[in-house]
Amino acid sequence: MGVPEKLAARMSMAEQHEYLRARFSRRTMIRGGAVTLGAVAGGAFVPGAVAQAATKTSVPTQTAARTESVDGALVAPFGRHLAWGSDPRTEITVSWQVPVAVKKPFVRIGAHPWDLSHKIDAEVRTLFTPAGVGASGNHTQYYVHAKLTHLRPGRTYYYGVGHAGFDPAEAHLLGTLGTFTTAPAHKEPFTFTAFGDEGVSYHGLANNSLLLGQNPAFHLHAGDIAYADPAGAGQTADAGFDSRVWDQFLAQTESVAKSVPWMPAYGNHDMEAWYSPNGYGGEDARWNLPDNGPDKKNLPGVYSFVYGNTAVISLDANDISFEIPANLGISGGTQTKWLEAQLKKYRASKDVDFVVVFFHHCAYCTSTAHASEGGVRQEWVPLFEKYTVDLVINGHNHQYERTDVIKAGKVTKKLPIGGTAYPETDGVVYVTAGAAGRSLYAFTAPVSYEGHENEVESVASFINTKDGKVNETVAWSRVRYLDYSFLRVDVTPASKGRTATLKVRGIAETGEEVDHFTVARRVR
Repeated sequence: MGVPEKLAARMSMAEQHEYLRARFSRRTMIRGGAVTLGAVAGGAFVPGAVAQAATKTSVPTQTAARTESVDGALVAPFGRHLAWGSDPRTEITVSWQVPVAVKKPFVRIGAHPWDLSHKIDAEVRTLFTPAGVGASGNHTQYYVHAKLTHLRPGRTYYYGVGHAGFDPAEAHLLGTLGTFTTAPAHKEPFTFTAFGDEGVSYHGLANNSLLLGQNPAFHLHAGDIAYADPAGAGQTADAGFDSRVWDQFLAQTESVAKSVPWMPAYGNHDMEAWYSPNGYGGEDARWNLPDNGPDKKNLPGVYSFVYGNTAVISLDANDISFEIPANLGISGGTQTKWLEAQLKKYRASKDVDFVVVFFHHCAYCTSTAHASEGGVRQEWVPLFEKYTVDLVINGHNHQYERTDVIKAGKVTKKLPIGGTAYPETDGVVYVTAGAAGRSLYAFTAPVSYEGHENEVESVASFINTKDGKVNETVAWSRVRYLDYSFLRVDVTPASKGRTATLKVRGIAETGEEVDHFTVARRVR
C-alpha cells in the first residue's frame, strides 16, 4: 500500500496515513482537484444533525471521465445494508452503494409497498483510492446513507432507495423494495446472530443463506469484515489491498443486510491507512453506526444499543492489542472508561436483563494462529467479571471455540454442551465465532463438538502480551469446531421473579448444530 515494509513496521496507523498522504495526495490534487464529502438532509425521518457529515475531511477525486451525463435510469443501487441508531425502537440507517455518481439520492418509506409516501433525501460519501495505494487503478466508490428517526416501535416498514431517474415507487421497480422491523417497545422474545471474519467467498454466501433463515432481529459482525486488506497487520506495506473488495462484499451480504441490521465491530483487517489517521476513514464512508461511543473521531466502531431486554456493546480491540499494535492506545484509555460506565448503567437498569459484548480479538482462544489477546484480558476482562457480562463474542481466530465459565482466569464451572451458566454467581462465557468465510486455522487439541465430544484435561496455547507471545496451558477450552459456522442466540425475557435466558447455538455451514448452551439470569 505504498510504505516500505521496514518503515511501516515501526509506524503507527496515523504515521502511515501521513506518509501516504504526503506521497500520493499532492500529485493527485494537482491533476484532479479536490472533492469534499457532502450531505443533503431533510424529511420527517432525518434529523438536522446528519448535515454535520458534510464537514468530513476533503479527499482527492479521481481523474477519470466525469459521470454527470449518465442516465440515472441505467444506474441500479446495490449493497443495501441497515444499521440501528442509538435507539433501535425508533432509529435506523439505510445505506447502499451506486457504481457511478448519481443526482439527488433518496429513500422512500411507508407502511405498505404501495404507499411509499415519505421521501427522504440521502447523504453521499465519496471515497477515492488512487492507483499505487492499492492493487487497482484509480477507484472511486459512492456510498449513500439516510438516517431515519421518529419511527414507531415494533413496526415493519417498506423502503426503496433511488435517485434522479430511478424511483423505487414506480411499478416496474417495486421488486427492488426492502423491509425492516424496528425493535419492540417492550420485552419480547427475539433472535440475533453473530460471527466474525467473513470476507468474500462461497462459504460466506452459504453462511449468509443460513443466517437469513434464522429470522434474526439483527446480526453482529465481530470484526474483519471484507478483507480489502488481506494481510491485516495494520501496515501500509500490507500486500494486496484492494478497495474493490468492498463492492463485492456489500453485494454478497445484501440478501441479509437489506432487511436485518448488520452491526459491525472493527478488526485488524479493517484498518486501512490511506483514508484517515486511525485507518477507519473508509469505514466511516461505508457505515453509519450509532454515534453514542466515547470518541466518534478515533473509535467509530465503538457504540451500544438496547434491543428488548438485551444491551449490546461493540468495542474496538485494536485500541488495546499487543499482537497488532498499529492503533494501540489510540483512545488514551477513554474506551475502557466508557465501557465501565456503560456496564454500570446497564446493570442498574430494570429494563435490561442481559449484557452482550462483542469485539474482534479473543479474550480466550487456543487457536494456533492468534490465540488469546493479553490486552483484552488486562483491560476488559476484569470489567466483564465485575459487572457479570452474560456473553462475550469474538472473531479473529477462524474457527469456533467456546469456553467453560471463567472468572479470574480460571474455570469456575464446567459448561458441557447443553449446560447452563449463571453469570451472577459463576462467571463469564466466551465464544470465538470467527469462521464466517475466510480460510480456517487450526487447534493443538482434538476437535470436540456436539455429537463428537472429545474431552481433554488441558490444552497448550499462548497469549499475546506486551513482551511477545507467552505459552500457557489452559483448562477452559470446552468446545472446538474447525469448519465454517456462526452463532444463533435466542433471547427469552421473563416476568419478575422468574428466569430470563439466552439460548446460544453454534450452527455449521451445513446447518448442523455443533454446540448449544444456556445463559440464565433471575429477573428482579
